[in-house]
Amino acid sequence: MLAIALALTTVPTVDGQIGRPEGLYYKSWGVVIGIDDYQVAPKLSGAVADGKAVAQALQQLGFDEVVEVYDKDARFRNLKSILDNDLPRKVGRQDRVVLFFAGHAGVTRDMHGKELGYLVPWDAQVANASKAITLDDLKGFSRRVMSKHVLFLLDTGVSGWEVTPPQQLSLEGRLSPEDETDKRAVQVFTAANKGEALARKEGQGVFVQALLTGLKGAADENKNGWVMASELGAYVKQQVEAMTGGAQHPQFARLDGDGDTVLVEGKKSAYRAGPEPKTEAERTAAAKEEYERAFSILQQQKSVQEALERLNKAIEYSPKYGDAYVLKSYVYLEMLPDLNEALVAAELAVKHAPTNPDSHYTLGLVLQKKGRFPEAERALLQAVAVNPTYSDVYLTLGDLYAEDLKDQKKSVEAYQRYLETGGTENRVRDYLQKAGAAPPAPKQ
Repeated sequence: MLAIALALTTVPTVDGQIGRPEGLYYKSWGVVIGIDDYQVAPKLSGAVADGKAVAQALQQLGFDEVVEVYDKDARFRNLKSILDNDLPRKVGRQDRVVLFFAGHAGVTRDMHGKELGYLVPWDAQVANASKAITLDDLKGFSRRVMSKHVLFLLDTGVSGWEVTPPQQLSLEGRLSPEDETDKRAVQVFTAANKGEALARKEGQGVFVQALLTGLKGAADENKNGWVMASELGAYVKQQVEAMTGGAQHPQFARLDGDGDTVLVEGKKSAYRAGPEPKTEAERTAAAKEEYERAFSILQQQKSVQEALERLNKAIEYSPKYGDAYVLKSYVYLEMLPDLNEALVAAELAVKHAPTNPDSHYTLGLVLQKKGRFPEAERALLQAVAVNPTYSDVYLTLGDLYAEDLKDQKKSVEAYQRYLETGGTENRVRDYLQKAGAAPPAPKQ
């Protein structure tokens, strides 16, 4: 068999990694809070409607649990219970949490004189920070809840928190969404800066409008089918500032970790954290990464279709990346049988990777299965011309001569060469014995 096949079959099957979900998250939680009819603070209009629109969007994104808390249900005691007890008891380490708040906010100062923002519950006054949900409370919640990713979407103008130093949210070159979601992320996104009025258009806040449009795919900056929190933040900020003529400035920050919350999950094969490669060297490196990822997927006997998608992505990055054609041909030959596709890939492999013996070997195997035996012979002979000690090719040549071309003399020569190069098939020795040909002497 092909060397690729040997490599793919020598690794034991892995049913799943302990502690890691089959998808990106075990469970997704949404908490949506909207307050219009404040008990003592000035009443608002549209906060509940905006909250319901966001709740619907999260449900459409497949969130497992979306808790909706509106008006008097959003009293201080209830909100504290949700943040301090209910969710921390239920949310696991492999989950994600998105919390949306629409209502009043304020800013006070802590004991060191630093600004401390807070959210106003239904039964609190705007100027009463003692009965509020501070941003420190939210940070404390993110530590207690232990989920991998927490995203706060605050449809209000607030500031006053400490954040980690700015850095790239996604490390260039990381290709696995599972790896990316293993990195902790606590992120916050507010509708405006402190003291700024929230603009509304056609009965809905412009922040929520942009948010919903972004979640439908408009925020997918690199057009790979994935929407990350960082992409959503950049998109919404640009849209809101444009719609308000620069009067409203959404704020996006990371409170903890160096990961990025996944909001819309695309195909795994399309995922690439960081910018798309541009130079030829970058594209070749990206093609190699995709090829290696595909090879690893096949080794672990996971999704053949995903492996094929990654091979196609490698070829898209670098159309002359011959090894990707070799593996693609093998996939169509043995795993997703399609001899026509296998032949196309094998011919391109020979074209772009002529010094790889597997290019010629795979082409020979495809041609043999298609019944084009003389052409198969030429391809296999070229494989051993590139690598004279490739025993598997001699075995295939022996079978071709013995079974298809009916040339016993050549089959004996090929089988003898197979044994000389380390082959161990007993059937070859039996064939040589019946043909009256002595097997080669064992190497000393």
